[in-house]
Amino acid sequence: MTTDYVPPVQKGFGQLVDSVFLLLLVYCSLLAPLLLKAPDKPPEAQTAKTQVSWRELGQNPAMEAQWRKLGYTAEQAKPIITTRFDYQIEPVSLIVTALVIVGYFGFVLRVSDRQYRQVIAEKFGE
Repeated sequence: MTTDYVPPVQKGFGQLVDSVFLLLLVYCSLLAPLLLKAPDKPPEAQTAKTQVSWRELGQNPAMEAQWRKLGYTAEQAKPIITTRFDYQIEPVSLIVTALVIVGYFGFVLRVSDRQYRQVIAEKFGE
């Protein structure tokens, strides 16, 4: 007579620890680039403050209306509009992120292998 296999049940505390650990990893991976970023250069002093128009910034009336709804004047919006996004890849951040992902994958693979072997041993007996 064979008995049905009953897999081990993870306790609530173990699930909580797993969830918190994964949330912590996600939070750290999102926060790390901000913490590791080099400080920005101080803005250059403006010698003469010139009046900026929405048209000079390439904004149409609908865009201008949205900026005004957000509480921006043309002078306040100028740095936001004229500053281009920086899409450079930082090698150190990329390598650290890759190592964390590969390390976590290795950990999951190792634990899964151990559990798989345990299930096989319990089910078929060695």
